[in-house]
This record gives sequence, C-alpha cells and structure tokens, in this order.
Amino acid sequence: MKHYIIGILAAILFLSPCKGFGNTSSPKQISEWRKDAAQGSAKAQFHLGGMYFNGEGVPQNYAEALKWYSLAAQQGFADAQFNIGTMYYKGQGVPQSYAEALKWYRLAAQHGMALAQSNIGGMYDKGEGVPQNYAEALKWYRLAAQQGWAMAQYNLGWMYYAGRGVPQNYAAALKWYSLAARQGMTLAQSNLGTMYAKGQGVPQNYAKSLKWFHLAAQQGSAKALFSLGVMNYNGQGVQKNYAEALRFFRLAAQHGDTQARIVLERLGEH
Repeated sequence: MKHYIIGILAAILFLSPCKGFGNTSSPKQISEWRKDAAQGSAKAQFHLGGMYFNGEGVPQNYAEALKWYSLAAQQGFADAQFNIGTMYYKGQGVPQSYAEALKWYRLAAQHGMALAQSNIGGMYDKGEGVPQNYAEALKWYRLAAQQGWAMAQYNLGWMYYAGRGVPQNYAAALKWYSLAARQGMTLAQSNLGTMYAKGQGVPQNYAKSLKWFHLAAQQGSAKALFSLGVMNYNGQGVQKNYAEALRFFRLAAQHGDTQARIVLERLGEH
C-alpha cells in the first residue's frame, strides 16, 4: 500500500471580497460613512461598498456595491479595486469577465496587494482571460509568496514540485510548502508529510512525516488521514497497528476520500 500521490490543484484563488475595516453597520455609522463618502473619502466609499455587497444594515445590492467600490477605486484604493475584480471574476452584479477581473486585479497588484498578485498568478496558471502561461503564473505567485501570502507560497511549492514553468525542484518545493504549512495551510502540511515520507528533496523521515500529517488531519484533511492510515498499516514511523490504521481509513472515508473507501472494501471492512 503506497502513500497518497500528491495531485493538488495548482491554483486555488482566494476570491472572497475584502470586507470593510470594521464590523459596525449601525445606523449612526452608516450615516457617518455616507457623509464622509459624499465628501470624497475613499475609505468611507469602500465601507459603503462592503455594506451593500454583504447586506449589512441595508438590503444586499451588488449594483450599489459596485457604485461605491468604483468611486473608491478611482482614487486608487487597492481593496476596492480588488473587490471590483472579484465581482467581475464571479459575475456578481456585472457580466462575468475574466478580462475585466484581471484589469482590476492588476491595478490592486500595483499597490503591492499580495492577494491580487496571487489571483493574477492563478489566472495565468489556468489561462483565464489570458493565454495560459506558467512562467507568468510563477512570477506573480512569487511576488505574493515573498510577502508571506500562504496560498501563493503553496502554489509556488506546487509549481516547483510538478515542474510547471520551472525545472522540477523538490528542495524548492519543500521550502515553499514549509512556509505555507507554518501558517497552518492544510494542503501544504499534507504535501510536506508526503515529501518526508518519500524522501523527496529531503532525507526520508517518518517522524516528520507523521508530524505534518497529524497537523493536516487535525484540520480535516482526508489525504492526511488516509496517509496516517497507511503509516499505521505499514508500520512506518510507528509500530504496525491494524486497528489504528482502520480508524484513520474510516475517518478519511468519512471525509470523502475515495481511495480510503477502496482500501476498506479490499480489507473487508466497511
């Protein structure tokens, strides 16, 4: 029985629009935002956009959200530019358009916004609104990753692991996965567990593999739960423990892992 082969999607876009800077949407606060927005405050305009987008204190209204975000964006407010990009990406209150999304993400990225840089990387990675270009994806992921954005660090790790847009380099993959994993990113933790188990870019180390699989499993990773089952079944880093292996296989299956279900069927355990 082998460890789970890493096959994670390279680009997972974080597309939830940024909310306002505060959680207060009382009538008094809304009145103050309207007053400040009318006087040209980009921050207040952004707040009003978020209020309408999320339906906080007012009925949800994407058209009004876009209106206020646009006023803030015209003043160079990066969060508003990003949110407009997200609305075009998802087609929220506007016709869906990857080209328009990319345009607004670029404006936000010019302000150094890591989230926008990461999303641009994802769009080049998947060929959304632009021809697929792994080299460009790598460039944008790196910019966001260097600012500590965990998703970009993970994606950069995957690019090095898979050799997409760059020569395959397990050591570099391990570096970027490690940075994302230390921020609690489940996919990176699970992939680190696999690399330590297989000795990819690092000496094989079952103790470290178990550590990362356990961290990912605690966050509900089906892949990590399955891998813990494999390690207990094979006695890798732990004494062989059939009962414990079954427990992890069952947990993985409960989390939707197909391979765990197949293993349980082959073992005659349902």
